[in-house]
Amino acid sequence: MAFGKTGIDWRSTIAAVWRSNRHFLKPITQVELIAPDSLLGIDEQKALLYKNTENFMRGKPSSHTLLWGAQGVGKTALIKTLLTRYHSYGLRIIEIPKTDLHLLPDIIDDLREHHHHFILYCDDLTFERGQSDYRLLKIAMEGALETPPPNVLIYATSSHRGLLPAQMAANFNRDLHSSLIHREAEDDYSLAGWFGLSLSFEAMDKEIYLAIIDQLFKGKPIDRSALHEEALSFANDRGGYSGRTARHFLTHYQIYM
Repeated sequence: MAFGKTGIDWRSTIAAVWRSNRHFLKPITQVELIAPDSLLGIDEQKALLYKNTENFMRGKPSSHTLLWGAQGVGKTALIKTLLTRYHSYGLRIIEIPKTDLHLLPDIIDDLREHHHHFILYCDDLTFERGQSDYRLLKIAMEGALETPPPNVLIYATSSHRGLLPAQMAANFNRDLHSSLIHREAEDDYSLAGWFGLSLSFEAMDKEIYLAIIDQLFKGKPIDRSALHEEALSFANDRGGYSGRTARHFLTHYQIYM
């Protein structure tokens, strides 16, 4: 499996995704380029991630990054904006499913000598008890005998800072029947500490949600008070405010209203 020999022309391909079922790296021909200004309520996270990415591309100190917290508030969208901002400067993103983290060493081997800069991206990163792939993630970030390449960073999103399922984190200090289990649990729980940059995302409040609604419906001749009322009712029926819910409301509105 030689990723550098699959025929991908990184001069014209700005993103790719690993397809497990067909066991190959697929160039993404229709990349969703999201405008950074379209993401509201996460200005601090944007600034820190952009600064880290710019340092990475300039050969300055930069860190592997974990984006963690509430769902639907822009973690994945923020990753996508990196291509909007930096693909013309040589940034490329490769998405790796969390079930295929064992491929990281092979991917990194083929990217090490490339002149482009690559972000290896894993969405919704968590680990179950008994999985060992997290050790490969640690080696990929920290290196072993071979130092990590300067042109590769790992960015990941997760709902949990500890990267453990909620029930495992809650039981972290209970039901440890041996010192070996205790050491393994500590190793699991410390995963977030392997990322030099950790960006937290809080649940979205009503004001930001309505600002996104206004942005999505900009220019449409709609009564704003009625629109907000419908949008709030829609969010309440779906468990809360988020950018994802706002986009779903737009689709709902276009179909049914």
